[in-house]
Amino acid sequence: MTPWLVHELRGRGLEVTCLDARHARAALKMQLNKTDQNDAEGLAQIMRTGWYRSVHVKSLEAYHARALLGARAQLVGMTTRLSNHIRGVLKTFGMLPGTMRGLPFERRVEALLADRSDVAPIVRPMLAAWRQLREQIVTFDKAVRALVKANPACRLLMSVPGIGAVSVLAYVSTVEDPRRFARSRAVGAHLGLTPRQYQSGEVDRSGRISRCGDTLTRTLLYEAAVVILHRVKRASSLKGWALAIAKRSGIGKARVALARKLAVILHSVWCSGEPFRWSEQAANA
Repeated sequence: MTPWLVHELRGRGLEVTCLDARHARAALKMQLNKTDQNDAEGLAQIMRTGWYRSVHVKSLEAYHARALLGARAQLVGMTTRLSNHIRGVLKTFGMLPGTMRGLPFERRVEALLADRSDVAPIVRPMLAAWRQLREQIVTFDKAVRALVKANPACRLLMSVPGIGAVSVLAYVSTVEDPRRFARSRAVGAHLGLTPRQYQSGEVDRSGRISRCGDTLTRTLLYEAAVVILHRVKRASSLKGWALAIAKRSGIGKARVALARKLAVILHSVWCSGEPFRWSEQAANA
């Protein structure tokens, strides 16, 4: 209830600071006994000394967009799990949906169940639930497109290759205000797309990406990187840069690096107000 509480208190003229839970937890762990009184005293000491990092609380409109995207992602996951379960049941009885000349999934399943009265009572209810989920996803897609169409920033950022309606709405609702970041490169770290670093004395090593920040936005940027590398046919310096990394370090690292690069480019485009420009080499190609 933190977003609602913060906005309600600020609406009543009170100054509210939201603390980073990880920093507060690290400070409160120094106490031997965990009680409500000790926690309150510890939080007061943190505020008094200034040893804290304030957390940006987004607007209720941004949380509305996040709730919409979260609901859609939940239904997409349920649809995937349900379709996989249907495939598993069919395989048990020797039926493989396959591609069947590009027919939709439900029509492929119905064709297999036409003469299987023993399996149909099990699969058809699940298939009906799958259809209902797909219909609700379409409803959410329409709502997402309506929000994107009404937002000038979203329309601007969709000029970047690989960025669609869902990914741009997730990015805009996560960043919300580009002025929060002094440098565009900081957005990559904010979304958990930069390597962890451990340094102590002569030891200095980098690990895997931190994966902190918003999981949905980070996942969608990774998917956008996959689209650029494997589906976008038009040549660009951005794609060439990622392909060079793939040749040198592998396709997995190239996708992550390109996702981080997209986060930086989106912030830069947002701040400049100018659409993404393809390189001269890409135009000539």
